[in-house]
Amino acid sequence: MNISLPHAGIVLLIGPSNSGKSTLLQTKIDQGEIKQSEVISSDAFRLLVNDEEFMEWRDLSKDEALYAKELYQRVSQEAFAMMEALIETRCRLNKLSIIDATNLHPDDRKRYAGIARKHHLPITAILLDTEEFVLLNRDEARKHPRGKRRVRQQYQTFKREKRFVKKEGYKAVYTINTTEEIHVHRHPNPLEIDIGQGIDVIGDIHGCFEEMIALLEKLGYEKNEQHFYVHPEGRRFLSLGDIMSRGPMSLETMLFFCRHVKEGFAYMIDSNHGWKIARWLDKRKVTLSHGDERVKEELDLFEVQNGKEQTEEIKNDLKEFLLKAPSHYVLTRNGSPVLVCTHAGIKDEFIGRQSPAVQDFCRYGDTDGFDEKGKPVRKDWFTGHKHQTLIVWGHDPKPRSLVINNTINIDQGVVFGGELTAFRYPEKEYVSVQAKEDYSGVLDNPLTEWEKTRLNLPNIGAFLNGYSVLTKELGEVQVAESIVKPAIDAVSHITVPIEQLVYIPPTMSPTPETSSEAGFLEHPAEAFRYYRDHGIPTMIAEKKHMGSRAVLLLFKDCESSKKHIGIDSLGVIYTRSGRHFFSREQETELLAKLCADLTKGGYFKKYETDFVLMDAEIMPWNLKAKELISSQYAHVAENAVLDRTALVEKLGTSHGNQEQVQEWLREYEQRLENAHTFKQVFQKYCWDVQTMDDIQIAPFHILAHSGKAFFDQPHTWHMEMNRLLAGMSDYFIETDYKVITNEDDEKEVIKWWEEMTKDGHEGIVIKPEFFVAHGKGKLIQPAIKVRGQKYLHIIYGMDYLEPQNLERLKKRNTGKKQKMALKEFALGIEGIERFVNKESIERIHECTLAVLALESDPVIDPRL
Repeated sequence: MNISLPHAGIVLLIGPSNSGKSTLLQTKIDQGEIKQSEVISSDAFRLLVNDEEFMEWRDLSKDEALYAKELYQRVSQEAFAMMEALIETRCRLNKLSIIDATNLHPDDRKRYAGIARKHHLPITAILLDTEEFVLLNRDEARKHPRGKRRVRQQYQTFKREKRFVKKEGYKAVYTINTTEEIHVHRHPNPLEIDIGQGIDVIGDIHGCFEEMIALLEKLGYEKNEQHFYVHPEGRRFLSLGDIMSRGPMSLETMLFFCRHVKEGFAYMIDSNHGWKIARWLDKRKVTLSHGDERVKEELDLFEVQNGKEQTEEIKNDLKEFLLKAPSHYVLTRNGSPVLVCTHAGIKDEFIGRQSPAVQDFCRYGDTDGFDEKGKPVRKDWFTGHKHQTLIVWGHDPKPRSLVINNTINIDQGVVFGGELTAFRYPEKEYVSVQAKEDYSGVLDNPLTEWEKTRLNLPNIGAFLNGYSVLTKELGEVQVAESIVKPAIDAVSHITVPIEQLVYIPPTMSPTPETSSEAGFLEHPAEAFRYYRDHGIPTMIAEKKHMGSRAVLLLFKDCESSKKHIGIDSLGVIYTRSGRHFFSREQETELLAKLCADLTKGGYFKKYETDFVLMDAEIMPWNLKAKELISSQYAHVAENAVLDRTALVEKLGTSHGNQEQVQEWLREYEQRLENAHTFKQVFQKYCWDVQTMDDIQIAPFHILAHSGKAFFDQPHTWHMEMNRLLAGMSDYFIETDYKVITNEDDEKEVIKWWEEMTKDGHEGIVIKPEFFVAHGKGKLIQPAIKVRGQKYLHIIYGMDYLEPQNLERLKKRNTGKKQKMALKEFALGIEGIERFVNKESIERIHECTLAVLALESDPVIDPRL
């Protein structure tokens, strides 16, 4: 007899004591057909909790027997509680549990069925139907017999219960006797498919057959002699469902997938429209609406042209095909899940499981009633996604692929005039084709509705009490109420319009450890050590400009600006605090010149982009730091030089204790030199600006173009783009940099840094090779600043190098600064990707607001 066991779930062995349950299982373990860990035995758990498998009370006195029976019942109760806990755990982990117990009582079986149902797993029953005389003979041969009376009672119970088992909702029921030859077949998870040579996941097609063929051809699929679309490299394509309805060629699209799936060239999962059409084809009571009626119209026309018999045959094939479509697929590589494909959404605990509840969720997503138009109100199911596995889904049309919390929506509304998108795995690339037209014929086109509401101002009330942002690189970032309110106030009064406030650059941390070199607080060696310790083989050292950090969002024309942010302008230039960098007149003049230079240089045309978003430094420093220079630097320097000069002169003419006077004189001569150094350093970065032509801009990150962010590029690419821009406009200047791959490169960079900083230049920035870097499984610092010895006079005070001061400063703690830098970095990436994907202002704003809030936290030493 053949018994088929599922990949996961619960298998109940049902039979009296001595019916052969444990013997059967041990035989199958020895034959390698089941695993020892899959067997959960009640006898084994009694032994675990009581140190004895069996308790005998037949030869005891009445009182002793009563106690023994009571103890046995308590032991059994505890043993079964432990068993259930283990079964629950294995169910959560999507494992198989084979329960070796009598399971004769319906309440026990019902309890296990409830556990299986709770975890969306199947439950199977195996009845061991053994003759009574065999049970009795085996009992006599046992070391600890159960007793004839008990065996007979169990046998009678089994005879009664076996009639009801088949009505208890098991996936399968097998009745065997131990004289039969039993073969156990293990089914793999039908929801798991190996990616093989690669998978191309295609979003909602909705009967747009011509666009689907165009997309397959763009992906490299070719039509063979049997009219199957196959890939020369052996790739396969997978539909996220909704292949029919609304569009012009639903029948042809369904037949196409039916053939390709049957031959193993493609896969398709269940969906809301697919489920409705399947039930209609199954002659169930269904109201065809929302474009489903077009499927009926196509089939009616097919029947007119080809006759009823052929039409019924096709209907039956399509019905079986659609009814068998799985709720979702889990794509694996080397046995590990790497990608989940679902139509409308999925909960983490549903992944890899199949049940009516799982199928409904995958078809419709998380809904909360209906709106005034009768459409379901969709909830953000993806906020609950915690697993590392990437989820690709559709169902909810968006103008661009929506990447959020390790999920990707690739329904770009082809039937509404948008695009048909494919996500290529493992390449993680997007390929799209534009719809020929809007086929839907509806007034409330979701792409149009999205565009109308995308630029709506956010609800500030949603942020007032603190909130969290889900980021791709760092998970959930919490923004406390205490720091968010000042940020909201700043956004309300002093920042650029939030439509333009798409990115706030992260703070930058110095090295985690201060320098071990005598006389130095910071040194490149510590930055090299940090990255080497995190397994980074290649680094980039960039010259640090002493200017003011700025974000430049430049559009090729005003129409592009209006399309992306709803503002008629050529862009914006703002500071790290989100304020306008220049006056409105200066900004207008500079934007016009920069955009003209880039247009003339062919930048927008070459890169096929509507805008460029860049992170830069604008010089001179005094452009934005006039007040700071006047109050904290110039005034302090002048007074220090005057006071210390007077003291040195006075000490030079003193006739007191010469040894003591000379010591003081040397001390104040050094302090006077410190004051001159302090003055020299800040003046180095200041020059008069008569016109806008006197400024310099050093872009060091090209963050994004329309439709693409550049976080996957190495820093050398960003430096080459910096050089390209410098060749297009006189406002842009190049940034010197060096690549570090070995110790000789490190020595060269240290020498470069020493020569650069000896006259007061700020220093360098050390970065890992790639924009986003991980070490030991964690996100690491995207950049570390290493400031020069002279420059640090204006940060830590003109006398910071005095031994007692330097010793104290070397104990500084950069831990909080590093954590904040990583949070702001992750938030910045998240915000830009949302902006590029044309998400709502509220979704972008929660990222920029979070960075501004973190910056307002007073616990971070501003000198770091």
